[in-house]
Amino acid sequence: MTPFVLGATAVLLAGPVPALLARWRRLHHTPFTAMVLWQAVALAAVLSAVGAGLSLITDSTWNKDHGPLELAAAVLAGLLTVSVVVRLLLSGHRVGTSLRATRRRHREQLDLVAERLGAHGRVRVLDHDVPVAYCVPGVGNPRVVVSGATLQRLDERQLNAVFAHESAHLKARHDLVLEAFTVLHRAFPTWVSSCAALREVQLLVEILADRAALKVGSAKDLGHALLTMAGGRAPEGAMGAGTVDLVERVRVLGELRPRPLQVFLLLATSWALLVAPTALVVAPWLNEL
Repeated sequence: MTPFVLGATAVLLAGPVPALLARWRRLHHTPFTAMVLWQAVALAAVLSAVGAGLSLITDSTWNKDHGPLELAAAVLAGLLTVSVVVRLLLSGHRVGTSLRATRRRHREQLDLVAERLGAHGRVRVLDHDVPVAYCVPGVGNPRVVVSGATLQRLDERQLNAVFAHESAHLKARHDLVLEAFTVLHRAFPTWVSSCAALREVQLLVEILADRAALKVGSAKDLGHALLTMAGGRAPEGAMGAGTVDLVERVRVLGELRPRPLQVFLLLATSWALLVAPTALVVAPWLNEL
């Protein structure tokens, strides 16, 4: 029974659950715990898929009366489990290699054509007539990029909010979170709702950076800056302040009251999602000891 429960759980967490979560806009008001929930759903889906195969193999191995059908099922389960792991590893290698190469080239180009902004050692200014701001992650040498039009059209408080937004991305390593969900998105078939998950996580990291920006500027300053940069686009591999669902982000900026009950429920759900498949996989092994 355990393999079937884990298999059904994997299917639910890979398809219907992300599709429903993506439609629950209240999650945007507690972005950190919402991010924890999305990560728990993704990890639990992988654990359930791998655990279903391992459980079926274990049941067939420890069952002394197993016949050809049970043996064939165990072999098939083993192949599926290996397939899931291999697809994840290959996708991780491809996505990671491609992103790091793209960002390295972009940082090198920035150092050649962009100007360094005063005392901001990692801020570069591009001569561009469209307001835009983005960051290019990198271990030890990240870059924050703004266009000349951004400096002209935003005042000091608005610029400080933008710089705080981009610095929050770099400090929290939001790029690694997005990379993990990109790996999942590219590793599995189209029926898996990884596209919805990736879109929501992209929005949540921007809301988290917006919250960090509010520590140095008002919601009005940040909202004005975001709307000013609405026409700008960040290059591949970068994270742009004004590129993801501005309407929803501005709406969330206007509703900042604490929601402790929602935070507690999301954290409890995340914990349960991770513990349940792990316990189902480990229990048969413990019973045989």
